[in-house]
Amino acid sequence: MTTCKGAVSRRSLLAAAGAAALPGGGHAQPAAFPSRPIRVVSPYTPGGGTDTTARLIAPVMQEVLGQPIVVENRAGAGGSIGAAVVAAAPPDGHTLLLDALGHVVNPHLLRNLPFDYATAFAPVSLITVLPQILVVPPNLPVASLAEFVAWCRARPGQLAYGSSGNATGSHLASVLFLRETGLDLAHVPYRGGSAVLPDLIAGNVVFAFATVNSASQLVRDGRLQALAVASDTRVSSLPDVPTMATAGYPAVLVDEWNGLYAPAGTPAPVLARLHAAVRQALETPAVRDRFAQIGAVTRGTPPGEFTRYVAAQREMVGRLVRDANITVE
Repeated sequence: MTTCKGAVSRRSLLAAAGAAALPGGGHAQPAAFPSRPIRVVSPYTPGGGTDTTARLIAPVMQEVLGQPIVVENRAGAGGSIGAAVVAAAPPDGHTLLLDALGHVVNPHLLRNLPFDYATAFAPVSLITVLPQILVVPPNLPVASLAEFVAWCRARPGQLAYGSSGNATGSHLASVLFLRETGLDLAHVPYRGGSAVLPDLIAGNVVFAFATVNSASQLVRDGRLQALAVASDTRVSSLPDVPTMATAGYPAVLVDEWNGLYAPAGTPAPVLARLHAAVRQALETPAVRDRFAQIGAVTRGTPPGEFTRYVAAQREMVGRLVRDANITVE
């Protein structure tokens, strides 16, 4: 997730939404869906996890739906620029948002948003979950999470941890972990997950939460130690690494994830058809295998279940942000 620095400009968000509005838009439901090409807005930069997810499922979805699907990157302001585009679009299923954890983080951190994340979107489907792993330097004299916690307790005020940035999934998992263990370590935010890992390998910070796709090979190569997975199940790429619950900290559960949304008011039959197309994409062997290679767990949950998931995630993140006094600069 890309974090935003400072208050979000209401004018810039409204301008982005207006400039990107589809021509001929009204809010009337077309006679048949889809009746024209579908646009999937990825609110982050090209090549990232959310963009990759969109581009993996789009080809199969367009075969199923019988209309071209164009993935459009509208990055900026922690993902809220792209979200504003979709929030302002007609609720007919032809403009969609593929968003990440930022979807539930932004409402608690960004000011002057011209839309409400909780009411502006109709969740379609949870697409993938990307587990996070607590990793430590390779030469640390610990072999388990319990040993690591004890090692940190013996060095109060001397240690720091890294994250992929303020209010990212990596940071939120770390806040939960410190709260549950009672440890007090300084926070060093980096600009993305790829930036923190070299410093972690060098021992400049003593732990970080990294997504499974970025950490697995480093662990297998012996360049990092993996102590626990902050997810509800173990990961197939590192099957010997226990979950946080197994290690005694069941509350430390923060996955990175991607989901698909339509504008609020999109008719239920359209949402159902979009969900069915997502499911078919995720069940396609080439797509499923590619997600498995990058460590993502495919989901394809229906709209109602995804709506409840998003609400629970938003509540959990809100508590963390308030309790830890997390802000963006």
